[in-house]
Amino acid sequence: MKKLFKNSLLFAAIALLSFSMTSCGGSNDEEKEEADKALKTAIVDQYLNHTIFPTYTNLANATDDLVAQLKALKENPTQDKLDKACEIFLNARAWWEKSEAFLFGAASDFGIDPHIDSWPLDETAFMTLMNNHAMLELLDAEDGDVVAGEQLGNALLGFHGIEYILFENGAAKKVNSLTDDELIYAVAVSGDLRNRCVQLEVSWKGSSASKEHQDLMEELEFNTTVNSSSNSYGDNMRKSGEAGSTYVTFTEALAAIIDGCIDISDEVGTSKIGKPHTGEDIHYVESPYSYNSITDFHNNIISVKNAYMGGNEGERNESNSVHNYMTTIDQKIDSEVLSAIENALTKINNMAAPFVNNINDPTAGEAMEACVTLSEKLSNAKTALINYNR
Repeated sequence: MKKLFKNSLLFAAIALLSFSMTSCGGSNDEEKEEADKALKTAIVDQYLNHTIFPTYTNLANATDDLVAQLKALKENPTQDKLDKACEIFLNARAWWEKSEAFLFGAASDFGIDPHIDSWPLDETAFMTLMNNHAMLELLDAEDGDVVAGEQLGNALLGFHGIEYILFENGAAKKVNSLTDDELIYAVAVSGDLRNRCVQLEVSWKGSSASKEHQDLMEELEFNTTVNSSSNSYGDNMRKSGEAGSTYVTFTEALAAIIDGCIDISDEVGTSKIGKPHTGEDIHYVESPYSYNSITDFHNNIISVKNAYMGGNEGERNESNSVHNYMTTIDQKIDSEVLSAIENALTKINNMAAPFVNNINDPTAGEAMEACVTLSEKLSNAKTALINYNR
């Protein structure tokens, strides 16, 4: 009887120890999960506040300036005003290209990317438009921006329509070469461009966007929320894992960030550089009138660097970045991504300029391959991220 009692005590002690060890392990697991979620939350906050928000704010403000300058040019055409319009255009263009690593979300859902950045310009359709006096009268009206957005096709809208008016052979045109009708068109199309860029800003920033821009979206009755809900695109990402968010987990949000980088890296390599260089489509040259193609490509890869490294230049915090998170998963894969980013930037900078006149140059092929490689390295990072969090 006494032996049985001792054995019972022993079994109870073992059971208690096992329970304590299980509880301790469970506690450690919970702590790790909480720490992981906190880091992912910080990465998303950094990404929104220091990559997406400032990029879209600067883009929207630059297009505001472009509309104002083109209106001034139309009212009183001078070479100084035209030169200034070209300068503002290139600034807006830079911010747009630096946003292309996050073309998911509003840019995709609302069809903004093809609406404002399709090329090449349909020059035949443009000449037809210049002979359509009824349409030009509509474009010259107070709501000409709305008319442009609703009635002109993508091949006549956006950056490249304005570029066609302002630039020739990589320089500002002579102001006396511009017609009144061309300036009517440029003002209307710039207004539509501004509207769409403001839509991007408000869609991501929500109530933190400027009141002027929020009011414009209400006036135009543009949708600026996710699936017509109350969530801005920024809120949607911040609420990853919560009811109502399209991101089931924060891991999905980080994967989306990498996906955006993959897509633009591949596009620069296989399409923007690749289609003209390989002969698939020799007319598929972005920004041919301003000779800005190589700068466009470079800024696209800068957008990848900003998204992956934790913010725009001057706002970066690498401790709260996808890059830093990847170092905890696979240091080798992360190092390969970093190397591929820098190599792509170097190869693009080494391209023979202007690209429109050098599409067959070997340096274009080297840049193409570097961008495709970057896309592949980023794909490896995404796979490692997903596998690690299973």
